[in-house]
Parts: sequence; C-alpha cells; structure tokens
Amino acid sequence: MSAKLTQEKKWQLMQDCLAESNGLAIVVAGENSPRLTESNNNSMCRILYNSEEFAPECEKFCGRAFEMATQAEKAVEYKCYAGLNCLAVPVKTETNQLVAIVGRTFLRAEDYRSATTRAISGDWQRFPPTKFFENVLLSNSIQNLETAAKRLENLSAEEKGALDEIAEKQTQKSEDSEKAQTNEIAELAEQFHNAAEQTAIVSEKLTRQNSEEAEEISEWRSILGSLLNLSYAQACDSILQFVSKRYSTSSLAWLERKGNRLEAVFASGQLHSKQMQLSISADDEQLLDAVKREISLELRERQDGSETTEPQTIRLFPIAIGGEIRSALIVGDEISSENTTRHISRFCQTVASELEILRLREQLNKRGWLERAVKKFNESIKDADTDDFWSGLAQVSAELMRAESSSLLVFDEKSKTLSAKAATGARADAIKREQKNLGERIAQKVLQNGKPLVVEDVRKTEISAAPAEWNYKSNSFISYPIMIGRRNIGVLNITDRADGENFSELDLEILNAIMPQLAVLIDRALLKDKAGEFEQLSVTDALTGLLNRLYLDARLPEEIRRSNREGFPMSFMMIDVDDFKSYNDNFGHTEGDKALQIVAHCLKDTLRGADVATRYGGEEFSILLPQTTSDEAAIIGERIRERVASTEFPNRQITISVGVASCSNIICTAQEIIKWADDALYEAKRRGKNNVQIYEKLAN
Repeated sequence: MSAKLTQEKKWQLMQDCLAESNGLAIVVAGENSPRLTESNNNSMCRILYNSEEFAPECEKFCGRAFEMATQAEKAVEYKCYAGLNCLAVPVKTETNQLVAIVGRTFLRAEDYRSATTRAISGDWQRFPPTKFFENVLLSNSIQNLETAAKRLENLSAEEKGALDEIAEKQTQKSEDSEKAQTNEIAELAEQFHNAAEQTAIVSEKLTRQNSEEAEEISEWRSILGSLLNLSYAQACDSILQFVSKRYSTSSLAWLERKGNRLEAVFASGQLHSKQMQLSISADDEQLLDAVKREISLELRERQDGSETTEPQTIRLFPIAIGGEIRSALIVGDEISSENTTRHISRFCQTVASELEILRLREQLNKRGWLERAVKKFNESIKDADTDDFWSGLAQVSAELMRAESSSLLVFDEKSKTLSAKAATGARADAIKREQKNLGERIAQKVLQNGKPLVVEDVRKTEISAAPAEWNYKSNSFISYPIMIGRRNIGVLNITDRADGENFSELDLEILNAIMPQLAVLIDRALLKDKAGEFEQLSVTDALTGLLNRLYLDARLPEEIRRSNREGFPMSFMMIDVDDFKSYNDNFGHTEGDKALQIVAHCLKDTLRGADVATRYGGEEFSILLPQTTSDEAAIIGERIRERVASTEFPNRQITISVGVASCSNIICTAQEIIKWADDALYEAKRRGKNNVQIYEKLAN
C-alpha cells in the first residue's frame, strides 16, 4: 500500500510541476473518468463545468477530448466555446487508454477580453468574479502547450505504471472518497489563492450591517460594477476619488508593490509631492494581520532634517491577494472614527480581486506587446552582418524604443574605456568624435554596476543634467549595460522619445527581452574586428558562415558559469550529418561542401535570436541554447531535424542525428555538457539515425 501511494504522489508531483512550470492546466481523463488527476486547473473551467447551464457546452469540447485524441491517435488541438486553447494528448499505458488535456489557457488577448466582457455584463455575470477569475491561465504562444504535450507523450514505464494504478483506484472509489479528494484539491487551491474568498467574506459581513449603512453598501456595489470596464491605472484613480468623496479625505496615495517595496504611483493633496516607499517582504505578518483585523497601520513620515514642523502621521491600508501584499492605500488626513477605518479597510479588500483581474488583463496585453517588439527586433537584425552593422544596430534599437537619439558604446578590456561605435540623433557626430572620458557621467557607472538605469526626469535625481549645448530634447533616458555572463561588452543609451513622454519600467522590459540577442551580435562583431589579435584566425567558419569552434570554446564556459550561478537552465546540442562520408565518396567534396552549407542554412532559419550555432568540425555542428531546458531543446532539435529532412539536396536526401544535454538541474562544466551531448548523439546514431536523443532521459 505504501509503494502504491508513493507512485501516485510521484505522478501528481510530476504533473503539478509540469503544469506550473508551463503555466497550464493538465487534466488526465479516462473513457469514463473525466478527471483522474488534475493540476493547476483553470478556475473558469471549474465553475462552468459544474454549472447546469454551461456544462453541456463544456462536454462538446473537453467532454469529447478522449474521443478526439484516441481516434486521431495523436495530439489534437482545439479551442473551446470559452476561448480557451487546449491540446488533447493520447497516453497509452499497459492496461489503459488515457488522454491528457493540456492548456485551458488564453493565447489571444481578444479571447480574454471577450471572457471578461461576458463576466461583467453577459451570461457569466452570475458567477462571483473572485471565484471565476482566481486562476485564469494566460500564455503567449502554443509552444508551452507543445512542450508539456511532448513530455506526456514520452512517459517512462514507471510513470505509466503509476497512471494505471491511479486509473484502477478511480474505478473503486466511493462517493465519500471522491468527496474527500475534492475537498483535498480545494484545500490545496486555497493555499495558493485564498484571496478568492475575500469578496465573499466581505459581502457576508455587509449583509449583517444595519439599514443605516444601506447607502454605503449601494455605493460600494456601484463602483465594483464599474471597475472591470476600466484600465488598471483608471481603476486605481477611480478608487482614490471614491475614498476621497465618501470619507471626506483629500490627501491620498496609492502604492504598488515593486519587488520588496511599496512605492507611490498616484497621490493627491498634501501627499502629492512626497516621495513615499515602504520596504516589505512576502510574509510580512504585520501587514497581513492588518488586513485580517480590518485596521490600518499608523506611520510617521521620515524627517528631512528640518525641526520646524511636526512629522505627519499617515494611515496605511494594505491590500492582499492570495496571502501576498500587492498594493496599499495611504490616507494622510485624520480619520474621524475607528468605524470609518474599518469601512475603508473592508472597501480596500472588496476591490482587491477586481484589481487583480485588471492586473492580469494588462499582463496579458503586455506579453503580446513584448512579443511583437521582440519579433520586430529579430526581423530588423536579420541583415545585421552588413557594412553598416553598427549604425544599423543603433538605429534599430532607437526605432524599437521610439527614440530620436541613441548611442552604442563598446568597452575595451585593455584600456578600461568606452568608445562610440555608432550614434543617432542631433548629437551623433559629436559622440562618435569624442574619445576622452566618454560615458564618464553615466555610462561607465552603469557598466560597472551591471544594472540598467531608467530615469524619468533627471532633474528629480542626484545625477547632473547634461550640458545645455548637447541639445537633448528630454530629461528622460535609459542607459543599459551590455554583458555576457560577467564580461562587459558595452552600453546602449537611449533618449529623446519621439512622443515627448518619459521612459519607464515598461520600456525597460523591451530591452530586457532583446538584450541577449543584442549582446551576442555585438560580441560576434567585436571578435571579428579583433581577428588579427587571434593570429588571423576568424571566429566565423568560412564555408558555412556559422561561428566556429574558437568562439564556442570562449562562450560556452561563460554561459555555463551564468547558468550555475543564477540557476537558469542552459542546454547544448551536438548535430552530425548522417552518412556524410558516403556522400563525399559518391559525389565529391565540392558537393559535400554544398550539402554542409544547406544544413547550416537550415540551422540559421530555425533557431531563435539568442541561440548560438557553430560548426564544431567536419560534418558536426553544435548549438548553445541559453535559458532553455532539455525538453525545450529537444523540441528545437526536432524542428531542425524535420527541417533538414524536408529540405531538397542536390544529389540525395540528407538527414541529421541530434544529441541534447542540459544544465537545468545540476552544476556542470563545459567539458561535461559537451560529453553528455556527444553521448546522446552516439545513442541517436545507434538507434538508426535521423532522430533526437536527450542525455538526461538516457541516464535515467
């Protein structure tokens, strides 16, 4: 009995981890069992499936997932009536035919907006928003679903055995045990999303209030009904206006959580010009206790050195979602009674869930926006290996950030100085001519600290403003260090936004997304420029145009150290052209060279911007995949294999074998990961060639 339970727990742990890591729901179903096991289920699905009106609609999609997948004998993609995307994956065990439903996630912003509209004013408005939206799943591409599906299609014998035991146990369950399992799942969901009950709790308390408070309750309901029609910023402003009018306060501030701090983003009255921030931690018991007890925390503002005035006392009302402080309301005016304090605290918790829905909605929109920005950047740099490489890179970066001025400075390891490779804007020529102390005011310090600097208004900081003769149009700028591992490459400076607005943290997210590709491009260009220092040996392979072994030997250890230090996954791939010796023997070395060039072209077209493809030697290639797990690398390897296999070669068909290794979960060295990938490649050859093997799965 103990072993059986252990197998079940192992399976559930694997399924939970797979669902959480990909941000998806995973539900394993049998022919007559719609839910053998489930992980991270979408809250919308739970509610709709258990409603009399919408359960039949669910049956038309997820209810038919078993039938669709088993008949097709492969993964079947579908989108249900609620706009959620799913993959139905057949899972054949020794004694059972099962199907895993993967996804239940929104892939398009339009689908999520349609769902929120139905919940606000349509046929779903009867469902409590806190329950309905407590675990809405949002993904930015189908790749997450494919990654999870691939893992489920390749289950080990032990994992399939665990599923068989779970299926057998399910058939023997009584109604009482099924109810106990449901309660257990509810308790687990409660640990992660206890905020779902907040609105219900507040509503229950409201019903107990006397009739004198009916007007206040009505006003609360009115603003709650309007919030989901606003943007997140508009909702926060609307809340401040409501509190000001309802409770006769004029000095208010809204604080948002940024890392381990709460920082003011809106303020009015006497608090308008004050800099406010509060250090917190995820488990700050004092703040969470204030939420539970419906009280505020009294804070005294820090003295600025003047003793002529009394420090102001303010009240902070923390707002929690899921046991975590997300935001806070500050009232700078004196509150007339403790009863008013309780009412403001209750109101803050009542609007918390609606604000979380708006935050999730904006997060989805931002993901799409970032995805489009990165796609645009990747398209713009396809022709970066041209004579105007540096100026082109500076121009592309400026256009992406909607800026009129940019400069690209590179770091010289010997002199420890920065020099300008390219610049755009009115001061471009002066920057390129400047040699002495370039970047001394800001860029050198940014590179030394290794952290990007975003300044909304330099006049409100301790940084000295740029000289007037520099003719900058804006007081806002971004200075971003370009690094590979701990090695300094250079600095990208951006200023003078075309629309006149200030740069913000949202702009920084674009640079965070493109910087890995940017760093690789610049590093490769710099190494090309320094070819003479490497005894005239170029870092680019003359035949294929890919990077060569010299570059890999320098870059791979750096990426390994970064993976080991920061805990990021990192994968490495070895590729060998199958039966290449016979190709050369039959058609000649010139034709063999043409075949290798075509294979290299397939690699370039298939890989992502941050991936590094090299010609390892002869007919062998290698690929460095930063921040990529072995499962993700296997999917990429399969795409490359399929691309080569479907490409037309001059003389006969060419195929490749692929070996994948990863440093996702263990600390490793460059020598080890090369050996592991090579071992996996050898196994791919042994298994008949033209396939992809993962070292971690072979080792287990």
